[in-house]
Amino acid sequence: MTRESALQAEERENKWMNFQRPDSFDRFGKFGGKYVQETLMHALTELESASRSLAEDEEFQKELDGILRDYVGRESPLYFAERLTEHYKCPNGERPHIYLKRKDLDHTGAHKINNAVAQALLAKRLGKKRIIAETGARQTFGAEVRAVHSGTATLKDATSEAIRDWLTNVESTHYILGSVAGPHPYPMMVRDFHAVIGKETRKQAMEKWGGKPDVLVACVGGGSNAMGLFHEFVNDADVQLIGVEAAASFPDSSNEGFCCISQNKWVRTIMQERMNNIT
Repeated sequence: MTRESALQAEERENKWMNFQRPDSFDRFGKFGGKYVQETLMHALTELESASRSLAEDEEFQKELDGILRDYVGRESPLYFAERLTEHYKCPNGERPHIYLKRKDLDHTGAHKINNAVAQALLAKRLGKKRIIAETGARQTFGAEVRAVHSGTATLKDATSEAIRDWLTNVESTHYILGSVAGPHPYPMMVRDFHAVIGKETRKQAMEKWGGKPDVLVACVGGGSNAMGLFHEFVNDADVQLIGVEAAASFPDSSNEGFCCISQNKWVRTIMQERMNNIT
């Protein structure tokens, strides 16, 4: 790392260390907040209060840890990708050491299960008897499935339809939102329930080579996977965080795969900053 990039990293660290996420207005910088119908405000306030209190509830955390261990199969391995490491060997013999966080070995084959079981457990504590969720992965496990044909018929439209259902059945229903999206406290909750990914990664890195990763790379769709990995390291100025999103034509693509970066200058700027700092 050059002196200039080191100073930039230190500046970023100071910025993030002094930045409460979310702040007292339920926002992440200029993003976030609650912009929903009045009917949902009580449910969101109740949800925020429950999520904060349960974060300190030893009985809840013990039950959740047991489910993550015995049902989900955590902790997932941090696997040394030997042949991929060899593939990127430089002519001078230097090479990165590439490790894969094997979240594909979680029950159901993805990280989403962390947040799903945690929010289901929270819903039980709230006395909710009905669960709704949006999905793009079709992991429905016997649930009633309602196809969404409105708008672009993509995940964001499924989210909108789920919120409409929640409005109608708010007294009996908990909405398990699976992405770092929607009104507060959902981005915070999804982040916190997936933070186990980053915590495991830090612990496993210390066990395997006695230090931290230099670079963390995560795919970005709805953001829960990346947030779960990055949140543990966001204050570590010496760890670079890179989000990778499905790409199409840039920047004014009509293709769905390029949803976030083409519409979000902040995401594009942060990703470009991280890329520029790789030496």
